[in-house]
Amino acid sequence: MSNELDFRLEDFEPADADSEYAEHRFWGSDFTVIAEHHTTPNSSHSFVVAHDSSVTWGVPGEPQIAAIKVARDLSLNTFTFESTYHSSVSFAQNWLIGQGCPPEQISQISDGFTQPADDLSTRIEQQIRSSGSRYEVLESDTTDYGPAENWTMVQDSAATQAPIRVFLEEADLEAGTYTVREGAFADEEAAQHWLETRDSPLPQPAEYLSDAAALRTRAALTRSAGASALPKAGPDAQSAPSVATAQRPSPGRSM
Repeated sequence: MSNELDFRLEDFEPADADSEYAEHRFWGSDFTVIAEHHTTPNSSHSFVVAHDSSVTWGVPGEPQIAAIKVARDLSLNTFTFESTYHSSVSFAQNWLIGQGCPPEQISQISDGFTQPADDLSTRIEQQIRSSGSRYEVLESDTTDYGPAENWTMVQDSAATQAPIRVFLEEADLEAGTYTVREGAFADEEAAQHWLETRDSPLPQPAEYLSDAAALRTRAALTRSAGASALPKAGPDAQSAPSVATAQRPSPGRSM
């Protein structure tokens, strides 16, 4: 995978004025490829996630991640462009997946970019990528200086309570990592107030608490089942293997 923007449009002509304009716009050196997929074997479509560094010099807070779809008419040797801008890579990937891009292909990030700092960040990004039309984006903001972060405010159609969600991505540029967290709010006003004040921890969605309770319950049931399986004490009880014996690896198998 190359970081240079290449839509493979040799011998193709734009199908309309919008596509001609997009071709010139997206061929600029301001774009760095983050993820891409070109269909095989006939290369009828290209899907690209790219960072547009020129946005830094424009309106503060504007999204910097471009999601680009190129469709080629192989019989006419023409192409069309579609594109949208997003504050985070995962929302850009979500849009491209909705346009028919294979999820596993567009999820592969180019070398040299920051990486998720923990499993929760990875899980939330996957949640966004695979969410389909679940999230309606209401507002977003990108800051690439002191500190580097972006957030996306959405209406969550699957939420039974606190349907306004904020996905906050914070980067540690020195470590080369970032975290993604999801916050839940009753309405847009409450979400905006938190974003402006940051006077409390980001409120977790109720389903997070439910998931944590379910994990604790399963752990308790596992411990209970393990205790009931212990051999009875007494002279008639059969001898049980020791813990060390039970965990000993078989020959040729490492732990």
